[in-house]
Amino acid sequence: MIPLPLARIAEMTSGALTGMADPRAVVRGPVVIDSRGAGPGSLFAAVKGTRADGHDYAAQAHRSGAVAVLASRPVDAPSVIVADVVAALARLAAGVVAELPRVTVIGVTGSAGKTTTKDLLGGLTALIGPTVAPIGSYNNEIGHPLTVLRADEDTRFLVLELSAREMGHIAYLAGVAPPKIGVVLNVGSAHLGVFGGREQIAKAKGELVEALPRGGVAVLNADDPNVAAMAGRTEARVRWFGRSAEAEVRAVDETLDERGRAGFTLVTPSGGAAVRLRLYGAHAVENALAAAAAAYELGLPVATIAEHLSGAEPRSRWRMEVTERPDGVTVINDAYNANPESMRAAFDALGRLGENRRRFAVVASLRELGEDADALNEEVGRVAAGAGLTGLWVVGEHPWPVLAGAKGAPAVHVPGPAEAAAELSALLRPGDVVLVKGPRAVGLERVAETLLRASEAPKDEAAGGEAR
Repeated sequence: MIPLPLARIAEMTSGALTGMADPRAVVRGPVVIDSRGAGPGSLFAAVKGTRADGHDYAAQAHRSGAVAVLASRPVDAPSVIVADVVAALARLAAGVVAELPRVTVIGVTGSAGKTTTKDLLGGLTALIGPTVAPIGSYNNEIGHPLTVLRADEDTRFLVLELSAREMGHIAYLAGVAPPKIGVVLNVGSAHLGVFGGREQIAKAKGELVEALPRGGVAVLNADDPNVAAMAGRTEARVRWFGRSAEAEVRAVDETLDERGRAGFTLVTPSGGAAVRLRLYGAHAVENALAAAAAAYELGLPVATIAEHLSGAEPRSRWRMEVTERPDGVTVINDAYNANPESMRAAFDALGRLGENRRRFAVVASLRELGEDADALNEEVGRVAAGAGLTGLWVVGEHPWPVLAGAKGAPAVHVPGPAEAAAELSALLRPGDVVLVKGPRAVGLERVAETLLRASEAPKDEAAGGEAR
């Protein structure tokens, strides 16, 4: 973060300093919402969450070195009092970006693949200059400004992931850090129940390209008609990526190795180069192309782009995280979140990685799909049934559509991750492969973590191991 005196922070956030606060005291960062992360020079934002109220930890943060607390009510620490802490974070982040004219802001959105694309692109921009890009999915009204506030005078690129929970959400985030380059990956079925249809989802995702300036660049997927239509919604120049011949940055001669990792020739207007991804699944090609197209716009040579993409490892947790146990069991932890499209992609990867091996899967019913929920969950079951599984566990509430779709497959319902992990632990043998994939709220990552811990325990203990 750029150094800011408390008086300036109060001005940026429309806040008022308490009597304990020294207006000349300087915040040098970081800005944190967890008091355990507070240290000398930091600013603690007292966000009120569903489980805890940050105001209760204000004094603790100050004792740990926080210069002050951004708060909505009086606390026992020097503070800047604002009407709404989350809104004040956004104003502070917008104020900081305005003072960093050398920064190029790049926004990434889409129904699936945002985090992987952001990770790949952040690695590419770092080849050009200092880059701030979050690990994981800091893509909402809290994580977004916290990421922006990590930028300082040396930062050249801010690579940001923008999610949409409702109409206007992406427009709001883009207002915090106005993007010069906007990348739109796809329009899928995620949050279908919230938005009411793909057309509405496309309208929400397109808020990113509408936020671009005339001198900006919209990086759009030529293979997705809903994304391609966004070209008419922006004054920015359009750069197309995809697999079709119309895409200026595209993949040709695609292959998949025995572990489901893609190789292809990256084609650009100035030449081509071979790419061999270390990421799993054919769907990773789309993410790599999007990152490549944005990097190409920034002037990186195609050979450099291809070399980086070929060496990139997964950065964010629980996204096609493939781990080999010492006994030869392979665990695919893709449990960060799920939608119909990512489910199909994950089962495709399981089919390739699990060829000539026993395959198991642990899933849960997809959420926020509205009136199409049962039909889409039945389709998940059919995809699972077609994957040649030795066993399928459907975890949690409303499993019946998935089980109906998986009719004929060895599928069972269990109430929670612990039960699925315990049953699987007793069945697995060397050479097996397990896919764990489901909505974030179900916590299926605990299944993968338990299975990996089980391989480190004595055999009799592993067989009866239970998820934490």
